[in-house]
Amino acid sequence: MRWKHLPIVAFDTETTGLQPFAGDRIIEFAAVVLRLGDDGEVVETTPHSWLVNPQIPIPRKVTEITGITDADVASAPRFAEIADEVFDLLSGSISVAHNYPFDMAFLTKELRDTLRHWPEPLAEIDTVDVSMACFPEARTHRLGDVCKRLDIELVDAHRATNDAEACGRVFTELARRHDVADDLQAMLSWARAIGRPPAGGPVGPDEDGRVVFLEGPHEGRPVGEFPLHLAWMEKARVRGPQGWTFRYPESAREWMRRFLSVRGAGRQSPSPKPGRPDEWMLDPCIADDRRPRT
Repeated sequence: MRWKHLPIVAFDTETTGLQPFAGDRIIEFAAVVLRLGDDGEVVETTPHSWLVNPQIPIPRKVTEITGITDADVASAPRFAEIADEVFDLLSGSISVAHNYPFDMAFLTKELRDTLRHWPEPLAEIDTVDVSMACFPEARTHRLGDVCKRLDIELVDAHRATNDAEACGRVFTELARRHDVADDLQAMLSWARAIGRPPAGGPVGPDEDGRVVFLEGPHEGRPVGEFPLHLAWMEKARVRGPQGWTFRYPESAREWMRRFLSVRGAGRQSPSPKPGRPDEWMLDPCIADDRRPRT
């Protein structure tokens, strides 16, 4: 499948804090749809953005960072009122975010509260991962710093629409500079990103489009709910006439490895990503993006 002619949806959230599973809420969501020309340059952008009423007070520190006040969101829709549009924007897209696990955790929680599941985009690309691969010697991978390296304009950082578009342009510019082939699997490998699982494996979509286990003790349950079992499946072996071999084909095992890396709950260097979404932490290389302006 060719990816350069698919919608690239870069998204961002602004939130009341850092802990979606401990009561923090989204106060702004934006998704910018980028379309590329044959040369890989961005030829069109379409922004979608909403202020969101979190139904809880916005902390002063968050207002200092974002400029968003309680008064700004008082008449804004609740997330439940925009959930269908958010779901549709991300479904079937090449989705991009800067520190993807953070925004995904908040959106997953908000969607779950409206009885919806994560929309399972065609690809999930974290521009922090891409930056770390392309600039291994860089001390920070904050969005503003990456934009400066690539000469990409970022005005009014910490507003969702501006951050989302900048993030999308970071991805497309790095892909263009590295001459990434117009093949979805090649792009996923280059970006260290996750796509849909290979057909015929032990995990795949259910009738609602969720990626679930197709066999075993958790059959029918979303794979993200049981990361330890998925890690076991990636290492599982069986004994046959020729000795011990891996239980599942390499294509499925590669998807599992990438899923565990990309869908990890966050970054805390130098420890690996935790296994549960409510254990999310910030990595020092990007943490300054969430500190108040000085």
